[in-house]
Amino acid sequence: MRQIIIWALCLSIFTTLTAQEIVNLPHEEIKEATYKGGEKAYFSKIWQNDVVTNVSAPTMEVFRPKNPNGTAVIVAPGGGLYALSIKSEGTDVAHWLNTKGITAFVLKYRLVPTGKDGVKEITDEANTNPARIGERVTPILPYSYADGLTAISYVRQNAEKYKIDPEKIGFMGFSAGGAVTMGVAYNYNETNKPNFLVPVYPWTVVIPIQDVPQDAPPMFVVCSSDDPLGLAPGSVELYSSWLKAEKPAALQMYAKGGHGYGMKAQNLPSDTWIERFYEWAIAQGITTPLN
Repeated sequence: MRQIIIWALCLSIFTTLTAQEIVNLPHEEIKEATYKGGEKAYFSKIWQNDVVTNVSAPTMEVFRPKNPNGTAVIVAPGGGLYALSIKSEGTDVAHWLNTKGITAFVLKYRLVPTGKDGVKEITDEANTNPARIGERVTPILPYSYADGLTAISYVRQNAEKYKIDPEKIGFMGFSAGGAVTMGVAYNYNETNKPNFLVPVYPWTVVIPIQDVPQDAPPMFVVCSSDDPLGLAPGSVELYSSWLKAEKPAALQMYAKGGHGYGMKAQNLPSDTWIERFYEWAIAQGITTPLN
């Protein structure tokens, strides 16, 4: 009996430690899309990463640091809007931010409806009919960045609950998540305005560079010159637009790094991009180092 009680207590403690804190975000249905089979989470052998596909309802997973310093970052993983690289561009990022006292929210924004394997779908289409990707992404993207704006509103409305400064809420997105970041950058209002933006190898092809908002927040852009998707010029153009508008901006462009690395180690200088972001954030007064 004693062993059963001890086992039950251990199970209870383990469950508490591993329980996910999930936020369901309000949203309107996408009339142009039909989702079947529900959201899927699996390890993609193609991308060698944990992924999530077929997201029809936006959610966020909350990652709370032991000693929150008041700064929050909403993290939007990439994946061509067909999938989310949920680990290397999501949860791994959140855990790193937590070590610096930053509260992180990993966003599952809405994606293109896909079948059994969304990663295989986008890979096959990229090889046989690349134009098809744009056709499928275009009607979904506005809903994806609407999810990003809703996420900011939620975090700001619940700032006290999460021990966050409502004026220190940032949005960081990778690749397609970078396109979501740009959608946020160009479409915010007073209630859902981000306090800083971090597009990482942003997919500038699907959202062209636009006029910079008059009250645009600071921006830190990350990319690599050898990005195989050709995203380096768009990243430079995005940075230059902020610079010309006399808004705080920084560009971390690496000679090598490729695309989609997130928190994956490649033994290249690009491995330390998040440390450069953190240094910039301290210099900008966006976050404060732990004592």
